[in-house]
Amino acid sequence: WWLEKQAGEGNKDLNEFNVGEKVSSLRAEQNGYVEESFPSIVGEGPHGAVVHYRATEESARKITKDSMVLLDSGGQFLCGTTDVTRTHHLGTPSAYETMCYTRVLKGHIALDSATFPVGTPGMALDTFARQHLWSAGLDYRHGTGHGVGAALNVHEGPQSISPRWGNTTPIKDGMIVSNEPGYYEDGQFGIRIENLLICREAKTEHNFQGKGYLSFECLTFIPIQTKLMDLKIMSDDEIAWVNRYHEQVWEKISPRVQKEEVKEWLQKATAKISRE
Repeated sequence: WWLEKQAGEGNKDLNEFNVGEKVSSLRAEQNGYVEESFPSIVGEGPHGAVVHYRATEESARKITKDSMVLLDSGGQFLCGTTDVTRTHHLGTPSAYETMCYTRVLKGHIALDSATFPVGTPGMALDTFARQHLWSAGLDYRHGTGHGVGAALNVHEGPQSISPRWGNTTPIKDGMIVSNEPGYYEDGQFGIRIENLLICREAKTEHNFQGKGYLSFECLTFIPIQTKLMDLKIMSDDEIAWVNRYHEQVWEKISPRVQKEEVKEWLQKATAKISRE
């Protein structure tokens, strides 16, 4: 809301550095806040394609009403650690940008929805998140998920979800991992959609050889920008996933929002999507 408002009003001082500072100050207002879990990553346009970019006052690019912005941030709280990424287009995205974004989202949904046998290592789950990018000849150069500590390290092993074939640590009940597929067009833009997930025992119709099955429960509830979604390449199940997710976002977050104009923005951001 704040970012859209500032860009829409033509704030000429709006840039990557002061957006990062604003995010940190807003997070610090929450109960139980201790500190950032890592310095905020705010990348406009080509800087969004630099995976671990960190803006300085000197390097910061301006953010305008036409910008595409990647924002990765998190906090250390007394109750745990957060890490979330959203990609937001403040103007009108191109067809290529929406295609790339939607394929990232499809991979995010696939991993979030996965059910797998007990003992499965994270490397075996990585393909869930990449398959829709691979089918278009696209990919990303980082792991899909890392472990997250409880008010400890935001990147915490030994578990990970990545193509690092040497890490055979199984994903276990109770582990928290990130789900963050992305796509980065060098010199143009970056896309990443990240939530945190907790692994839980899955209730399946069958239980082959009594081995047991696991699935994920989402811990992060922040709107995912629907303007960047190409519904023509999304399945009915994927569209239903987005609507269920946004319904949960509204139910969990709207009671905490005090400003009416922010609540109105949240309602629009979580509105149901359909092809009609």
